[in-house]
Formats: sequence, C-alpha cells, structure tokens
Amino acid sequence: MKNHLHKYVSPDKAVELAVKSGDWVDFGFGNGFPELMDEALARHKEELWDVKIRGGLVYRPIIHTIDCDPERKHFQYYSWHLGNYERKMFTAKRLHFVPMLLRLLPEMYRDYLQVDVAIVPVSKPDNQGYCGLGLANYCWKTVIQKARTVIFEINEKMPNLQGVDGSHRVSLDEADYIVEGEHQPLCVSSYRAPSEADLQIAKNVVREIPDRAVLSLGVGAIPFTIAQLLAQSEQEDLGCHTGTLSDAFLMLHKAGKLTNRWKKEKTGLSSWNLVSGSQELYDWLQERPEVFYPAELDYIHNPRVMERISRYISINGGIQLDLMGQENAESVGTRQISGVGGQLDFLEGAFLSRGGAGYICIESSRVDKKGVRHSNIVPAIAAGSAISGPRALIQNVATEYGVAHLTGLSLEERAEAMIRIAHPDFREELREYKARVFS
Repeated sequence: MKNHLHKYVSPDKAVELAVKSGDWVDFGFGNGFPELMDEALARHKEELWDVKIRGGLVYRPIIHTIDCDPERKHFQYYSWHLGNYERKMFTAKRLHFVPMLLRLLPEMYRDYLQVDVAIVPVSKPDNQGYCGLGLANYCWKTVIQKARTVIFEINEKMPNLQGVDGSHRVSLDEADYIVEGEHQPLCVSSYRAPSEADLQIAKNVVREIPDRAVLSLGVGAIPFTIAQLLAQSEQEDLGCHTGTLSDAFLMLHKAGKLTNRWKKEKTGLSSWNLVSGSQELYDWLQERPEVFYPAELDYIHNPRVMERISRYISINGGIQLDLMGQENAESVGTRQISGVGGQLDFLEGAFLSRGGAGYICIESSRVDKKGVRHSNIVPAIAAGSAISGPRALIQNVATEYGVAHLTGLSLEERAEAMIRIAHPDFREELREYKARVFS
C-alpha cells in the first residue's frame, strides 16, 4: 500500500491550498455532503470572492457557505435539486436552481461544465487505500476525472461498501488532499403515516404490479405504502433497480420478498445510486455489502439499461397533472420546491421494458390552510409551473379513485380517463373544459 500521509491536511489548510476566488467547487448530491469542508470554506469567506458551489438534495439542516454569506459576495450556491434547507434559501433568493435530468448529468460534466475543485465525501479507507462512496455514488467518478483538484473528506460514519466489482470504489491515489475529523450522525429520514387516500392509491397500483417485478420506488409516503402492501402480499422474488434506495426496500428484504433472482441486469443484487432512510438501512449496507450494486448515474439512470430488465415498474409521486397527462412534479407555480431528478429517466426505462410500466401516484385533491379543497388534476398546468413529465411519456396515473391508463389514447380519450380518477367535486368543471377544448 502506498503511503498517503503527505496528502492529509486539515480542512482549513485544504481550503488555503486548493480553493481560489472564482473557482467552481463541487459538493455532490444527496446524503453525501462534505460538512467539514463546508464549514472550513465558510470560515475563510473573507479570503474568497465569487466561489461557485454546486450541490443538491442536501439533507443537512444548514449549509454554512450559504448561511454565512447572505449577500452572496463570497459564495454562489447552485442546486441541482432542492432539499428542505435549499428550498428555504431559494425562496429567500439566496441560491440558484439549475434544471437538469440526472441521467444527463455525467455528460454535462464531461462536455459542458467547469470543475476546479471536487470535494468528495468517502468512507474510511481499507488497508489497500480504497474508500467507498458512502451514501451517494452520484457521478463522482466523472467529476473526479474533470476536476483540477480533488479533496477526499473521510466520513467515519459512512458505510464502507465499495461495490461487488468496485463500482462504488475510489482510491486515495485519486485525491490531491485528504481531510478527516469528527462528523455529525448521518441524516436519517422517515415517512408519515399513510392517509386513507394514500392507502387506496397504493392498493390500486399493487393490483397491477406483475410477479417478479423489478422496482424503482421514489421517496414519499405512497411508494413506501406500496412497499408495505407488497411485503404483506403473496408476491415473491421482487427486484430493485432504483435511483434512491430507501427503507421501502429494507422492508421488502425483511419480508423475504427482495431476492433479485429474476432480474436480468446484476442478478441477485439491488442496484442504486443514492441512499436515504433510517440508520437501520445504513447498517444493512454495512453488514451486507455483497447484496448491493451501487453505481454511477450513467448506469443506474440509463433507460437502455432498464430496457434490458423485464417487468420494470417505476413508481413516483407528483404535484399536479392536467387532462392531457402532463405532469408537474417540482414546483408550485413559479416557486421551485424540488427538481425533476431521475423521474423522467425511470419513466422512460419502464416504458421501454418488456412488461414494464411507469406510474405517477397522486392524491386527487388537496385541502389548503383555509380548509378549501383544490383539485390536483387540472384543465391545464398553469403558466410558470414546471412540466416535469411530458404527456407522451406518462403511461399510468393513479389516484384514490383508480388508475388512468393513458398509453395510445387520443387527447380526448386521455382527458376522459383523467376525469374518471379526479375528485368527484371537480369532475363536472373538468368535463366542461374537455367539451370546449377536446371535443
């Protein structure tokens, strides 16, 4: 093993050695977040100007480089996908949001984006000098190749799986500097108890999931409830190829349902790019690394990979759909609240899969703070709102009133199918709109 001791520096020293004013700095995505380097950069703000930081879907309650610089003179933060704190900062006009499709992000880095400093959260190295990428494979291997300077931040709390064939492995040789120190506990997430509507939506979808299905489950109460019902069902030999591994898959594993036995890609392994959930989920990664295939966006989010997987089922949530089947999954009017992430990638993959299908699951209506009910199925998506899923790619929409199967339907037929699963209070006005526009 090579001696890498000369690369170890304090976080503050790493900032002094590696980061210059005007640099583009990458923090990564999801539950892999370089908290020590974020704090160190904030401490050095008076020495730096116009440092541009990329990140996204941060679970931490604070990002210090944003918090310390409300006027954004020293740091400009660019988010690929808004987590809770990022959402608040976007509303306060203290960060930039950048639309993207996750499957295209590696190509963006290779061909379009400047990367001066990559700050990569990694697990503790083994005795050969290899680290795992912890809870976020992301597209780190692509970013590392593009970066001028690479800093590894060793997080002693990260699970240290490296992928059965090194798919989740990086070497200390690849780092210019290495920092370590005491980290906060890993961020955990949980799900609210399902509502009656959630439960009915889940039942409607589970009835359509074939035997030996391979699942991509989005995060949220409805996908989790679908997993609960599958765990209690007679379904056997389910598989996993998903963007985010969550407690939904742990539940299926504990019920003996998650075998990946019939999955044609990486048979026997659960494939994923990110992880978010409970400490028990993270412990599962640590204790059973041989049952997982963590991999880059180029593989996990590639619809042509999903095409090779039979009975591939993609399940995601949404905010609004219109009568043509267009979906808004990421904004309330012009207010950005998340991002499209990988939803479109998995919808396309499920469309291509033999026996596969994509589902958008959404409650038919919502009640605001004043007690007024609003339909989540609208005549048309309002101007200024995001169109996350085009009408031609939305196959199935599930509400508590049933499932609309849209593939191959005309605009008029799609509108009628959507009206049938809308809340009864709004069906008449939706039909009036349909008669004016589509009939």
